Amino acid sequence: MSATPQGYASHSIHLTLNHQPRQLDVLPWTTLLDLLREQLDLVGSKKGCDHGQCGACTVLLNGKRVNACLTLAVMCDGADLVTIEGLASEEALHPLQAAFIKHDAFQCGYCTPGQICSAVGLIAEGRAGTPAEVQEMMSGNLCRCGAYGNIRAAIEEVLQNDSATQAEPQFVEVRA
Repeated sequence: MSATPQGYASHSIHLTLNHQPRQLDVLPWTTLLDLLREQLDLVGSKKGCDHGQCGACTVLLNGKRVNACLTLAVMCDGADLVTIEGLASEEALHPLQAAFIKHDAFQCGYCTPGQICSAVGLIAEGRAGTPAEVQEMMSGNLCRCGAYGNIRAAIEEVLQNDSATQAEPQFVEVRA
């Protein structure tokens, strides 16, 4: 622990962030979203409502969907954390990223990182089998542009692809 100017102690946390081990010093009140955006310059996760109501900040914590605005960074000690920046490989997009492009599942794009991370978690949960279940389980992610139909179509396409639901992520090559 190291002292801060206000006399509060920062806490050292160890985590795997986008497949890379990291050691970070954080103040006890720092949210995961603020850590990602302000200290690590990972700005894919957005600060929409800052109250856990819009889903723009959704990331994957130990494979589960969480709102980074409601999660304290100190709670992530020892965790495996994946943000939108960690989904693609150097060679190819994640299947959901490719499906979002194919289905034009975004307009302004503000909610897209949270939508995609939430959809990755949704597929990993393995509970959504029907369009209605996808709709219900994605209801925590709001789209102010109303691209819900295209978002659902992208998710449903990936759900139907058996190779994308395997334990190891499969990547889709995208050619320009």
